[in-house]
Amino acid sequence: MARESQASPDQCVVILGDQLDPAHLLVAKLNPARDRVFMAEVREESTHVWSHKARIALFLSAMRHFRDDLRSRDLKVQYLELGRHSHASLAAALTAELKLHRPQRVTMLQAGEARVQAAIEATVERAGLPLQVVEDPHFLVQSKTFRAWLGQRKQPRLEHFYRATRKQTGILMQGDEPLGGQWNYDTANRASFGRQGPAQLPLPPAFPPDKITRDVIRLVNREFPDHPGTLHSFDWPVTPADAQIALRDFVDHRLASFGTYQDAMWTGEPFLYHSLLSSSLNLKLLNPRDVLDAAGISLQDNAAPLACVEGFVRQVLGWREYVRGIYQARMPEYAGLNALGAEQDLPAFFWTADTDMVCLREAITQTLQYGYAHHIQRLMITGLFCLLLGVRPQQVHAWYLAVYVDAVEWVELPNTLGMSQYADGGYLASKPYVASGKYIDRMSNYCKGCRYNPAHATGEDACPYTTLYWDFLVQHRERFAHHPRTALQWRNLER
Repeated sequence: MARESQASPDQCVVILGDQLDPAHLLVAKLNPARDRVFMAEVREESTHVWSHKARIALFLSAMRHFRDDLRSRDLKVQYLELGRHSHASLAAALTAELKLHRPQRVTMLQAGEARVQAAIEATVERAGLPLQVVEDPHFLVQSKTFRAWLGQRKQPRLEHFYRATRKQTGILMQGDEPLGGQWNYDTANRASFGRQGPAQLPLPPAFPPDKITRDVIRLVNREFPDHPGTLHSFDWPVTPADAQIALRDFVDHRLASFGTYQDAMWTGEPFLYHSLLSSSLNLKLLNPRDVLDAAGISLQDNAAPLACVEGFVRQVLGWREYVRGIYQARMPEYAGLNALGAEQDLPAFFWTADTDMVCLREAITQTLQYGYAHHIQRLMITGLFCLLLGVRPQQVHAWYLAVYVDAVEWVELPNTLGMSQYADGGYLASKPYVASGKYIDRMSNYCKGCRYNPAHATGEDACPYTTLYWDFLVQHRERFAHHPRTALQWRNLER
């Protein structure tokens, strides 16, 4: 570790737990003799929502590995470990740091959560210091570019943004036209496994906990014993090197089937053909440009078909960038939206998986075990149930932010409030994603072992999804009966 100068530093660079880019823009510009990095583990970041133990452990382990990498470069790093300081919040920890060392200025990348950004800005202002906030270069679309695109239309839509971004970046393009002649291969990417189930699935790579991670696991179990989830199966990438291994493994072994089966579900198979890269992307251990390049090379080498590659690119280049733009443009008021007037409480079994509905038990059980469920389990199992039941969207948001290892608010909140719960009234996505139990039956084998019949809306064996689906149509008939993308569902109600 470098010796710390007794003089006041020129610059204090604040680095957050989801800004662990090995090529961090501000780190690259540091003067090792005059600047210092500030990082802190604080209880508030694990308790403002009741965070899953695996989520806490992932952030802390990745942060400590990043810290050690900085110190190996002889950079000055003030790093506060949880349990070794008395500061309950990031604001309190930063206040003490600025008072002690009194830098000339504070610099940071834009935080991924509006709450954190506001707290840091207020802290630095109280300290009477200038704050420079720099756009995070980890994303492919700058905030000003998204705002300009947004300002040109009354209603944002992913497909329009996605096409514009494909043209801007040249990804999957032949001149001005999409590669293969189509922008979107979504219709080719909705297959189920059928009765036979998935073929022999390749196991994702293992990342056995090293000493840093083992120390963190003990810390989390000691400091947060009552938090949801378990750390028995903790096996997530915590370094950029780990993340590169995960990327290579996905491209080599699962990308070629990802698109086809990205919406499918199967009992006892939590990962299937999904990439498992979202946590590495969201902590910035992995650069999205590297991910897109790897997918493109797989296509060029004929290792994966265009439909599968396009489906994956649409998630990374399209949806991920789109929801970030919506979050930055619409916060903080977006967080309070509740267009459907949903006021029910989140069912208690979301924290225990103690339910006789097999689909929900499967999705929640694996969530509590791994801190992971893939996007259709989130949208069309847990999310759909909350939407049909009428759970207050802010409670749904708090649950998703708490239980998934890849959850950072900029990506989680728009997905939950906008796409999953339709709380923004159709701003982010044009229609509510509602379906009966028949959808779950079609896309999984969950219903085969369930006491409920997805075809029945009434009676002792009626599927709660099917019952609640028709109830949802009745409740919201006036709003959606003439909606161009939902009118058919409401015509079925009239029949």
